[in-house]
Amino acid sequence: MERIRKGDEVIVIAGRSRGQRGHVLKVLKDDRYLVENVNMVKRHQKPDPQNQKPGGIIEREAPIHASNVMLYNPATDKGDRVGFKFLEDGRKVRFFRSTGEVVDI
Repeated sequence: MERIRKGDEVIVIAGRSRGQRGHVLKVLKDDRYLVENVNMVKRHQKPDPQNQKPGGIIEREAPIHASNVMLYNPATDKGDRVGFKFLEDGRKVRFFRSTGEVVDI
């Protein structure tokens, strides 16, 4: 079970985009995430006449490493560490370490 999943709101704790928040769009291999409107880069793209794609400079999200993001805790308005615990019915859920509040419903 991953600590951060697709759709989670995360906050960047290091790098050029430090302090920015966004939702995880995609979980990539090698502990990397695509986060919306975070770590934006400009890509110079050639035109592709077969697919009717124009050329130009396109701005898009670049992957960011898992060590540079934390799950956002709205109760404390900060990034928070994530732990795992089992409920009485046997389900394994994520919880915030600082408050003990369960992330998964």
